[in-house]
Amino acid sequence: MVDQVIEQLLPHLQPGDVLIDGGNSFYRDTERRLAELAAHDIRYVGMGISGGEEGARHGPSIMPGGDAEAWPLIRDIFRAIAARAEDGEPCCRWVGSGGAGHYVKMVHNGIEYGDMQLIAEAWDLLYRGLGLDTERLAALFAEWNQGRLSSYLVEITAEILHVRDPDGTPRVLRILDDAGQKGTGRWTVTEALELGVPLTLIAEAVFARALSARKAERKRAAALHGAAPASFEGDIEAAIAAIGDALYAAKIVSYAQGFMQLRDASENHSWNLAFGDIALLWRAGCIIRSRFLNDIAAAFAHTPDLPNLLFDDFFGRAVQEAVPGWRETVRLGVQLGIPLPALSAALAFYDGWRSENLPANLLQAQRDYFGAHSYRRLDREGVFHTHWTTDAREECLDE
Repeated sequence: MVDQVIEQLLPHLQPGDVLIDGGNSFYRDTERRLAELAAHDIRYVGMGISGGEEGARHGPSIMPGGDAEAWPLIRDIFRAIAARAEDGEPCCRWVGSGGAGHYVKMVHNGIEYGDMQLIAEAWDLLYRGLGLDTERLAALFAEWNQGRLSSYLVEITAEILHVRDPDGTPRVLRILDDAGQKGTGRWTVTEALELGVPLTLIAEAVFARALSARKAERKRAAALHGAAPASFEGDIEAAIAAIGDALYAAKIVSYAQGFMQLRDASENHSWNLAFGDIALLWRAGCIIRSRFLNDIAAAFAHTPDLPNLLFDDFFGRAVQEAVPGWRETVRLGVQLGIPLPALSAALAFYDGWRSENLPANLLQAQRDYFGAHSYRRLDREGVFHTHWTTDAREECLDE
């Protein structure tokens, strides 16, 4: 569709004109179009925009990228219509060259998938696992929104849980549990795989939607394999606090993974992304706006080459303090038969990230056994292969 519109517009454009794509285009398509239009001396901008209906009415978060010569010509217009953070700063800054604007929007959407799945899992464990009713949970999410978990998605969750059908049934309980997706989450995960980024939480969020779409299959499986989950026996308030800790820590991991991907993509594409500025772009108008985006911006302002948010003192300490409750939450989900794919994937990522030694040594030995893929040793330089099926003789392939 975008290419068709460009084809229709091109005869009416003159050299030096600016053409802006404000949709959710795949960044590689944006880069192709940028090159094609540059041949006609048209300045093309791939502009990521987030905010939904409210953003359209009151100002979105705007992430422009592409032909840098276009930015001075459109800057004042888009900064004027963008959402404004609490400090009055417009949530609109130039992101970078090529497809950078649409790439940043893509990762924004990936983080959005992760945030939404984490909240859904917390709600599921609180509702089905702990047996709390929707009014209690609406109040709880509203309370969480006043503290460290303050965010647009937590805020609207509280509002959603208040709404009832005319017969008094909570509206959320009547909504089909088949989550749709437009593809940006899938793009994010695919690009992470291309870069070798362990985007585990966001990947689980995407796959959770895919599983939700198999409603008929799940219904059949529930009849054959489903059993009533174990009933919760314990301190309700302690469990609620633990789930709050888990949600906060996993949310940090979601952003940490997203910014890992942005860092690797920036290096791969020579975009020179300003990660602190990107965090500031998301403080208002967009779906993932949250209180701790200021803390993310501060972390990158203090250490611009920060390889992972978890190395920052604020976020590292926050996660360490939340770990006991996080582990208890995952344990509780397993005990009660409540699936927590994103919460548990985030914890597994954290444990793997902080492990100096992982079982990949055995993986390397297996690969060498069946495919002679070779391996490196810890105790000396070189690339080695073992003749596993004969005399277990090891040879250095560098010699």
